[in-house]
Amino acid sequence: MSLLDQFTCIIPAAGLGLRMGAEVPKQYLSVGGKAILQFTLDNLAAHQPREIIVALNVADRYFSELTFDYPLRTVMGGKQRSQSVLSALQTVNANEDSFVLVHDGVRPCLRGEDIQALIAAVDGHSVGGCLGVPIKETVKQARDEHIVGTLDRSQLWLAQTPQIFRFGMLRQALTQFPDATDEASAIEMLGFQPKLVQGHSDNIKITTSEDLVMAQAILQSRRTP
Repeated sequence: MSLLDQFTCIIPAAGLGLRMGAEVPKQYLSVGGKAILQFTLDNLAAHQPREIIVALNVADRYFSELTFDYPLRTVMGGKQRSQSVLSALQTVNANEDSFVLVHDGVRPCLRGEDIQALIAAVDGHSVGGCLGVPIKETVKQARDEHIVGTLDRSQLWLAQTPQIFRFGMLRQALTQFPDATDEASAIEMLGFQPKLVQGHSDNIKITTSEDLVMAQAILQSRRTP
């Protein structure tokens, strides 16, 4: 059985999206004709994971309005991303060495080819890995709104999701390091080196209204013959 048939998919979607300034949480804003979260889940479901688990805010009243033609289940998320992912992990019934893929609920532009590339790259890997893209811009170090240095960008990447790791290892990492900003960081803190797989820069995370406009344009371009 291949990894494609075995991985569990977790979507942290408990955020309120306060930086967006919208009336509803950003994962429920419309992009390309449907909710951002709907797009994200549909993209992942196409790769037939063993199961999909969505971590929701305890006060969520929008998820029930979405429709799916594939099975999934929900758990109560937490205030931090790590809490939401860990909440989902605690409900997983799988082998400790099986893989768990975590993807941001607000990354609807993920390419199918990038999911395939990530899965192929970590199949048989002892740890797992994540998508990322090399930094193209000059990176400045600042203090009090003044430049104090220029970083060497030749070894700098922007981490993306999905991120996919061994179930038992990821659960241990997030339990020990709950303040990690992503799964890869927690795995690093545990002493391991995740594999880095190059994706595409259009796999954006929608955080601001500018991101929403960009995502609309990306998805529209993919529908254009």
